[in-house]
Amino acid sequence: MSGSPTRLPAWQALQDHHRIAAGFSLRELFARDPRRFDKFSLQCGDILFDYSKHLVTDETLHLLVELAHQCELPGWIARLFTGDKVNTTEGRPALHTVLRAQEPVMLDGQNIVAEVEHMLSRMERFCEEVWSGVRCGSAGRAFSDVVNIGIGGSDLGPMFVTEALASYARPRPRLHFVSNVDGAHLAGVLQGLTPETTLFIVASKTFFTLETLANARSARAWLAAKLGADGAARHFAAVTANPAAAREFGVATDAVFEFWDWVGGRYSLWSAIGLPIALAIGMDNFNALRSGAGEMDLHFRHAPLERNIPVLAGLLGVWYIDFFGAAAHAVLPYDQRLKRLPEYLQQLEMESNGKRVRRDGAEVDYATAPVVFGAAGTNGQHAFYQLLHQGTQLIPADFIACCRSDHQLAGHHALLLANYFAQTEALALGKTTAEAEAEMRRRGMPEIRIAALLPHRVFGGNRPTTSILLPRLEPRALGALIAFYEHKTFAQSVIWGINAFDQWGVELGKQLADRLLPELEGVAPASSHDASTNGLINHFKTHR
Repeated sequence: MSGSPTRLPAWQALQDHHRIAAGFSLRELFARDPRRFDKFSLQCGDILFDYSKHLVTDETLHLLVELAHQCELPGWIARLFTGDKVNTTEGRPALHTVLRAQEPVMLDGQNIVAEVEHMLSRMERFCEEVWSGVRCGSAGRAFSDVVNIGIGGSDLGPMFVTEALASYARPRPRLHFVSNVDGAHLAGVLQGLTPETTLFIVASKTFFTLETLANARSARAWLAAKLGADGAARHFAAVTANPAAAREFGVATDAVFEFWDWVGGRYSLWSAIGLPIALAIGMDNFNALRSGAGEMDLHFRHAPLERNIPVLAGLLGVWYIDFFGAAAHAVLPYDQRLKRLPEYLQQLEMESNGKRVRRDGAEVDYATAPVVFGAAGTNGQHAFYQLLHQGTQLIPADFIACCRSDHQLAGHHALLLANYFAQTEALALGKTTAEAEAEMRRRGMPEIRIAALLPHRVFGGNRPTTSILLPRLEPRALGALIAFYEHKTFAQSVIWGINAFDQWGVELGKQLADRLLPELEGVAPASSHDASTNGLINHFKTHR
């Protein structure tokens, strides 16, 4: 596809269809078709994907799938998996799927799956040395704590997965994550640690990331103050695509783990960036995580579009964003261990698809990525669900839960799931005027009070939700869930004709920060920026 997707026949047919769809009633759709759930739900492995509570019919889905075909999505999926340079602005493939592949994949004449397997074997050996105490600190003591220093994809993925799979974690080492250049973050973590038993992993694709290197240098100074400069070196490992820079920093060669420029940062937790995950939960569980993702890869690559879970999720997002004007998307995990999933998906989706320029360099004339937000249920119910139910904006939402819990507290999981099921039903069906009146009469309210409260007690419903159910939160299922969102994001990028694998907006902020830093450290008043920035910098200098 070249040019704007808005010119495609399927897009224009969807615009016409939307005039009808705007009047859809989910109550009526379910009443007319008792088999709606059976028709509009799918499974991949053990994961159930229910999209029956969406404002769609068979015709809607037919048109959306036709749009995907006209945007050449099947061809782009093939290109993703076979190593074509789908990252067009940087001239690179995006082969994160190779990190969980079983069959050989050739790139520039090399079987890169073999390279991945070599990296995994090095990770396993490193983990075993840390666990056994063979790899220890300069004082000969085993590492009790590991601090991962990174930012973005070098932090969010490992932190999210490590916390989500905490029930699989070994007693030692304890894992900590530092990302913010605000010294309060690093200082707060270091406060509870002992230099002799702390290992730092510096994770940076380029090994030039300003925030990461600032934190790494401060960590090195903290160690050196107690252990000396030579002793501090034994307390570092590094994960990077620039191993020479890591060695120059002082990391021993056998503690440097390389990954490749065909792995994007926000897709990298399956690589050596996942070293903290492996240290926490073990290589068997890390491999199970990869295996679950690989299962979703096969589904995305081979399932027909109309039964392809990531494709359908992506198309439903396009349906709401571009035809209903939905500017936000809520991710609502009903599992406390998944509390960082919305934060992880903010980077995955908003950094990938938050673009206003197509691959061909032309500006889009349609909306792209929504604002992704969310919180763990039931906490979110007492924060922003009011807006989901009765606000003026249409906000589609993903509800995620596990059928079985890993704790033994009686009654808690049933109560949690009761809220999970109730919220999607309430958002879909709402509460009619007649239902609200009858409810208040049953409570014995006087008619005058009923009349006053009635407008506040009516819920319009028709708020679309996707329900995703996992058997339990175990590594394989979590891997499949993460890969599902990766592929959903890519499918949407193809429909919008944008490159999901660059992030020039992030680079701009880094460049400006590098330029500003000397000004902040100097004494001369700032005068080279706009009036607001000059004023703010000079106010800071006066009050620092």
